[in-house]
Amino acid sequence: MKKLFGTDGIRGIAGQAPLDPRTIHAIGVALARSLKQSHRAAKVLLGMDTRESSEWIAGTLTAGLMAGGATVESAGVITTPAVAFLARAHTFSAGVVISASHNPWEDNGIKLFGPDGYKLPDATEMRIEEEIFRALERTGEEAVVEQRAPEVNEADRAEYVRFLLAAVPGLTLENRKIVIDCANGAASSVAPQLFSDLAGEVVITHASPTGRNINEECGALHPEIVAAEVLEQGAALGVTFDGDADRCLFSDEQGRVVNGDAVLLLAARDLQMRGLLAGATVVATTMSNMGLEAALKRSGIAMLRAPVGDKYVLEKMVETGASLGGEQSGHIIFGGRSTTGDGLLTALLVLDIMHRSGKSLAELVRDLKVFPQVIVNVKVRERRPLETMPAVAAATRAAEEELAESGRVVIRYSGTEALARVMIEAESETAMRMHADAIAGAIRAEIGV
Repeated sequence: MKKLFGTDGIRGIAGQAPLDPRTIHAIGVALARSLKQSHRAAKVLLGMDTRESSEWIAGTLTAGLMAGGATVESAGVITTPAVAFLARAHTFSAGVVISASHNPWEDNGIKLFGPDGYKLPDATEMRIEEEIFRALERTGEEAVVEQRAPEVNEADRAEYVRFLLAAVPGLTLENRKIVIDCANGAASSVAPQLFSDLAGEVVITHASPTGRNINEECGALHPEIVAAEVLEQGAALGVTFDGDADRCLFSDEQGRVVNGDAVLLLAARDLQMRGLLAGATVVATTMSNMGLEAALKRSGIAMLRAPVGDKYVLEKMVETGASLGGEQSGHIIFGGRSTTGDGLLTALLVLDIMHRSGKSLAELVRDLKVFPQVIVNVKVRERRPLETMPAVAAATRAAEEELAESGRVVIRYSGTEALARVMIEAESETAMRMHADAIAGAIRAEIGV
């Protein structure tokens, strides 16, 4: 079982284990040594988001990578999918992103990509973990940890913008007004240039990072903010990213939030119409709404479910040959175009579908009827197997038996935060909330903070 890596890299509070200087240095050493087993000259590309801790973490990680025998190039502040793209385009041995995505500014994280631009499989992360612990054993608790400033390639960002624009030839925003919320995160360094190249009227918001305002009352965690701005501006569309812009959510022209399930539906139908939806299949996750499954079925499209995490969605896509997959949270993967969720690419492709179809976003997803859904997050002090706690198991069983064919129950631990998530969908909102509260209460009583 992995001890450091979660569903999206290693995360924690910056400055505290496992993101204390000594462990970060050990991560760099371990990654370099792991890479040198298969790359004679290990070269690593580094990118980061806008948190105030990202720079010192980058310096500490760079020192560890160099101590392990790797060379390091930095793309500076840039999105996670940009690092994945650039690592693959320039045959780096690995790509590393310093970001905690949607987490608060105090947190940070380290995400790893292979030379193919894909997130590392669990087995590889396990081997790197073992090397990290060996590196920690070799250094004393009081060891002085140095920092090294990585060389920055300013051309990386422009190359990524060119890649994005090449994905939507002919797209123009002429006679259209859109609102872009950059979450004061990594999108702030890319989105203004990207969307200015598409004409139209573009209103950029929350693109003034201070190091401490990333995701703060803005971005994909608060899609109602961009939705309100769309109404105020009389815009045709709103797009809002998370801190590292590997996902996005939308607002239609009526100020209604459009999530990843709806994006999967409109993208699947567009690909199917053009004969590009492999196997007439879409990969979603356990969190996707039953309404999406029903809408896809009406269009003759099958839906498979993977565990939560775009990494696992991609694994299922590769396994089944599917060309489209994603999460309700806005991570969307377009097979053949990206190797991870890419919020900016998703935004462009949705705009392209609107442009080619002549339809508004609201029209494209009008028939998506979602089941009532509630997600209750419970802060936990430990992660005991949920099925081993009698009260939790009993409350879960009661919910599953009553809802049967008219709902779903999903209980899992977050891979990025110390939370247990209780998700219930049901035709009856009363039953949904009653069972969600009962299960959450049982978890809280057993292991709650």
